[in-house]
Amino acid sequence: MDAGVSPSRFDGQAKLLVRSLLSGPSGARRALGVFHRQQRANPEVSLSNFIETLCRGEITCPDTGAKPLAVQPLVCLFPALFKQNLLSFIHLVHPVLPQTAVTHLLKCFSQDPHPSPWVSALVRQLERNLGAHDTEPLHSPLCSQRLKELSQRLVGFGETAGWAKCFSGQTVDSESQTGSGLSEFGTQRKRKGSFVTLDSDGEEMGQQSKRIKMDVCGSECLDTEEQSAKEEILESDTPVETAEDLPPASGGPSDTLPEHIKVSVLQIKELLESQTEWDQSSMDVFKVLNDCDPGQVEVLCSMLSLPDLPEQTLPKLCSCILAPCSDLSYSTASALIKSLLLEKVLTLSEPASRCLVTAASSLCSRCPRPMCHALIGPVLEEQNIGNPQAELLNRLIEGCLDSHYRLLVLQMTFKIVWNEAVLSIIHSLLDSKPDLSEELFSQFIEQLVIQGPHFTKSVKFAKMMLTVLTKYSSHVTAAHKHSLHGCLMLNETFLKKPLQAALKRISHT
Repeated sequence: MDAGVSPSRFDGQAKLLVRSLLSGPSGARRALGVFHRQQRANPEVSLSNFIETLCRGEITCPDTGAKPLAVQPLVCLFPALFKQNLLSFIHLVHPVLPQTAVTHLLKCFSQDPHPSPWVSALVRQLERNLGAHDTEPLHSPLCSQRLKELSQRLVGFGETAGWAKCFSGQTVDSESQTGSGLSEFGTQRKRKGSFVTLDSDGEEMGQQSKRIKMDVCGSECLDTEEQSAKEEILESDTPVETAEDLPPASGGPSDTLPEHIKVSVLQIKELLESQTEWDQSSMDVFKVLNDCDPGQVEVLCSMLSLPDLPEQTLPKLCSCILAPCSDLSYSTASALIKSLLLEKVLTLSEPASRCLVTAASSLCSRCPRPMCHALIGPVLEEQNIGNPQAELLNRLIEGCLDSHYRLLVLQMTFKIVWNEAVLSIIHSLLDSKPDLSEELFSQFIEQLVIQGPHFTKSVKFAKMMLTVLTKYSSHVTAAHKHSLHGCLMLNETFLKKPLQAALKRISHT
């Protein structure tokens, strides 16, 4: 913002809009999100005062003392980026604004002593939307002159229908004597061709020809300033909400998202960054998750930097995700759980915070299968997990998982190397008395025998064995007893005798 522009000119709501419009290339979209939240909080909110403030005269001091003080509209004192974002924002919301207010604002732009081509093009585009200047071209006179010179140079002086001959809708192949390279160039960059505004609603072929011609001009003749104007006019010919204030197409992850999901990403990001309470209407933005495929959910999570969210935000975020999206698909829920929780759980060095436990419990209760595969399984597979991870997983297992999913977690432990933390998780699973089939119990006994030699001095392992021999005595077969007897012989803890006694009682049944 110019040094002469005081933020005190605006009220609280308008200051938020100003801040959004100054925030960078995405300023128009940010301002739209702010305005929508203000509308939800107060349906009577209006932009009239905001526009009126921008149109007020402001005394300015010239760069040199030779000129007297001047009065300019406040909007002219803002940087070019603000003006571009403001005009794009007005383009998005002008249907709900009084036409007189928009017209007045556009007239104020005409008093700008140093207008940029980009801003001028946006002004003219808005004037067209309001029904004015229908035939005035969007490009500058300088650009028009250069277009004429280029046309003459490429086609020849006095030759009629030269451009139409090259681009009349007929296929121009590489063997054509005239304009072959030009045709190829126009085909490659045809999307960039909406530079010239048509003077009439003429034939479609004529429109295509002009679009291709203007792209050639943009690539060969325009200097930096004119090229910027060309690109902005390009954007103006398409809906501004899909071209303005989004990251440029550079092959990044966001390019894979449809426009409406990109809008929701920005709204969610602003919601996460805000310090205000979330109302029900704010939560509705999370409904976009139902429109995402698995790949888009991962891109969305990355753009929102969900792994880096502070833990105190998690409970509120999880309740928002689950409330409107109770039918989350397995893949969507898995991607969200992995992004939100996995890194935080793996890096625990002390007991999990209340916020982390609350968030994990809510997701585990509503999405148990994704929770098992996206969080519990990967944590178990981590070789260096400790007591903080085991304590959290035990709370989830005991409080959120039914017998079916407890059996699933138990099967996961058959595929990993056990340690003390894993032993406590297995013990917790067995204590909950899931309904073990004969086959599953035999697999478990096999794991006890295989991994037992590593825990001859482990009290946790001995306690787990005692649970098996007391709570699951009816599952123990003769083959199991033989295997367990060899395992108990290696035990060196104070529980060895109680274990042998428990095994002996089974042998007499």
